[in-house]
Amino acid sequence: MIWLEFALTGIFAGFMAGYLGIGGGLVLVPVMSWIFSRDAATADVAVQMAVATSLATMLFSSLSSVISHHRRGAILWPLVRKFLPGLLAGALLGTIIADNISSSGLGRLFGGFALLIGIQLMRGSARPQNRPLPGSLASSGVGFVIGSISSLLGIGGGSMTVPWLLWHGQQIRNSVATAAACGYPIALAGTAGFILLGDSTAGTPTLGYVHLQALLGISVFSVLGAPLGVAALHRSRPLLARRVFAVFLLSVALKMLWA
Repeated sequence: MIWLEFALTGIFAGFMAGYLGIGGGLVLVPVMSWIFSRDAATADVAVQMAVATSLATMLFSSLSSVISHHRRGAILWPLVRKFLPGLLAGALLGTIIADNISSSGLGRLFGGFALLIGIQLMRGSARPQNRPLPGSLASSGVGFVIGSISSLLGIGGGSMTVPWLLWHGQQIRNSVATAAACGYPIALAGTAGFILLGDSTAGTPTLGYVHLQALLGISVFSVLGAPLGVAALHRSRPLLARRVFAVFLLSVALKMLWA
């Protein structure tokens, strides 16, 4: 039964990674937190393990999504390169913070963040703004903030990167595609940090905080779901993609805050 749960979660998370550029973490973290909390061996670190495993699965699901977006010419690669140093450094910092927070506290942080971003997107204008993009140093600073929060919460960064790019005049398809590309270095550095910081759990196949069975089951099926999400994005109206993003974030927030 546990493998079926991982498979269904992986397909849905992969689809969301491709459609919304969120890396699937806003699906994976609450679902895996619930799964891991049912096991006495992992209950005390359920959210940390969910965050770490979520980032690890993005090494596979995000790669599939990035390739699909790149083939459509939607990724703003010069901007990704400006973000990169900050994304890597911030992601490592996020793992250190997560390692020093209780599982319940980390879960509430996740829910509160999802609530704020969901409200902002629901209320904000669907039209891109005309603010100019900052230079390399400022972009790296933005990447540091996005990387820190993303690694702390086990998300790909799309929930921050997409609104930020829309605010600076980019179209929704380019914003989602670029967010997906930015999510990969976050996943890489964050996974490495959680492997180094976490302890192996007796009786459970783990590598640091990363749950290996969940990683395998979710990764295989998320890779199948990501191209479907990309195809759906490029066939959707831009406003619809934004509204789906907002509604999804709000539903996740309510689940985590009132769990």
